[in-house]
Amino acid sequence: MQLQQHEHEIAARQLAVLVVTFESRERAQRYAAEMKLPWPLLVDESRRLAWGYGMDRGRRWDLYGPAAIWTYLKLLARGRRLERPTDDVTQLGGDILVGADARVLLHHVGSGPADRPAVSEILERLPVVATD
Repeated sequence: MQLQQHEHEIAARQLAVLVVTFESRERAQRYAAEMKLPWPLLVDESRRLAWGYGMDRGRRWDLYGPAAIWTYLKLLARGRRLERPTDDVTQLGGDILVGADARVLLHHVGSGPADRPAVSEILERLPVVATD
């Protein structure tokens, strides 16, 4: 996860990251341990949160097309082992940034597994905390 490479910058800005998944609690915990996620994990098995942010079902081309295949090939090249899906692979994901004042700073609904905003775009939208 590229965002993890910027963990110190995120901490310096006094920001909190919450990882949300709709997968089963057991699978989510295994993923968090495997990826060494430094952030809390929220399991949204009902998908209310995802659907509330407009993350519905993806189109076949976006889910299984060239961009998705390229994403999986890059993961394999980095040594990541791909597992057979156990949950709904058509469920879209995304990235949401919510400010301390509850305003949405970034709302990106991915069209498939390869559609994620660049980490630089996410960091650009983060507020800078003034230090005394």
